[in-house]
Amino acid sequence: MKVLFVTSTRIGDAILSTGLLEYLRQENPKLEVTVACGPAAAPLFKALPGLTRIIVLDKMVFSLHWLRLWLLTIGTYWDLVIDLRNAPATYLLGRRLRRGMPRGGSERRVERIAEVLDLPDIVPPKLWTSPREAEMAQGFLPEGGPILAIGPTANWRAKTWRTEKFAELIERLTAPTGILPDARVVLLGRDDERPMALRLIDTIPENRRIDLVGKLDLLTAYACLARSTFYIGNDSGLMHLAAASGVPTLGLFGPTKESLYAPWGEATDVVRTAIPFEEIFPENFDHRTSDSLMDSLTVDMAEAGAKALWQKCQESKTGDQSEMVN
Repeated sequence: MKVLFVTSTRIGDAILSTGLLEYLRQENPKLEVTVACGPAAAPLFKALPGLTRIIVLDKMVFSLHWLRLWLLTIGTYWDLVIDLRNAPATYLLGRRLRRGMPRGGSERRVERIAEVLDLPDIVPPKLWTSPREAEMAQGFLPEGGPILAIGPTANWRAKTWRTEKFAELIERLTAPTGILPDARVVLLGRDDERPMALRLIDTIPENRRIDLVGKLDLLTAYACLARSTFYIGNDSGLMHLAAASGVPTLGLFGPTKESLYAPWGEATDVVRTAIPFEEIFPENFDHRTSDSLMDSLTVDMAEAGAKALWQKCQESKTGDQSEMVN
């Protein structure tokens, strides 16, 4: 079965779309997939089983990147074209079936994606790694007690929680009375985000600090998250990467809607600012210049959210063990 899968430029959206590929892969063991996506998201798919090719859609003037996609794919007759970008070019391809992204709607992004194939249940996002990523993650995060993973950055400053609040939350959670006593702290983020993470990096005691900001590719970061014990971070692609890895994930929200972009999975939750989304933006808001809009999210609120999610995950684990015994 030959599939053309056109997905997002943004990392978070691309991660949320991977459940469709996993569903198709389970239903069709001989699946042959060509993925078309933006350059930032492309590394997510390099270990996808059945991958034929990744077409990187660099944005071009006059939307010529869509003409390029058409030229690169017109020579194949596709069993299925999934176009989550709803590009007109994909209507002009030879195919048996084409499915696009439903427009509008107020449901979560991951739920809208499931509607593309009319799935009765949402297939959780999933990434695929090679032994290389697992080996590197083990080297960065060897066995030796709990690991608190932190995502202190985001693609615009307005949705980043302040350094001093992250530092205080980390201190509370890793204290002897916290949920992760004496945990190692791994900090993650892109290379271009490193300047905004430096102050927080310096607050973590060196003997417990694992600074990986700007040092990992996406799949190795995913493998590191899978080895972590708990994750807390701003609304970002990294948050969705964490949730997909299976680590308990707490997302911090303010000027974005958790109703659309909350992390997906049983071991996930969110806390948001006391100021609701509808009231949080100042006049003449510009995401390129705005300072943080997360100040009404207190450390107490974030700590309570972390404790509640941790308790939920512990209870779930206990329940699973009881079922195994019975």
